[in-house]
Amino acid sequence: MPMTLSLPDGVMRRLEQLARKAGASVEELVIVAVDKTFHALDPSEKPLIHLRLCEKYLHEAKAFLERRDSVQASEKAWGAASQVVKALAAKEGRELWEYVSELRRRRNDPEVSALWSRANTLHINLYEDWMPLDEVELSMRDVERLAEKLRGLMS
Repeated sequence: MPMTLSLPDGVMRRLEQLARKAGASVEELVIVAVDKTFHALDPSEKPLIHLRLCEKYLHEAKAFLERRDSVQASEKAWGAASQVVKALAAKEGRELWEYVSELRRRRNDPEVSALWSRANTLHINLYEDWMPLDEVELSMRDVERLAEKLRGLMS
């Protein structure tokens, strides 16, 4: 069951800064820190955690798009793409970019790299805010396509 933590504003701001610096969400930052410190996660749980985060970020990205906030929508959509790749990579104990390249080669599917690259433009947009809203929407569709394609490989 999901849990909400109540933290002082200063602590939350610091976690958000650390997460941004790491290119992660606060949730992911906490999960990784707990796992590294206590080795508390069963390896079979890691892909499920990443899939749950993917779904959460896709939902949040759509909400930001409805509010016409392309920067936050970009961040959440990129986060969703990274989480679905991390889910598969965690299943095989691999790193993100290395895994995307290998997945493309193994499946002989150049679309995997193309969709992943499109997702990464959203990550850049988080910092640059240069993409028009309709481009963010198109990129989000590609993220959804990537998530659908990779979720299909989970079983």
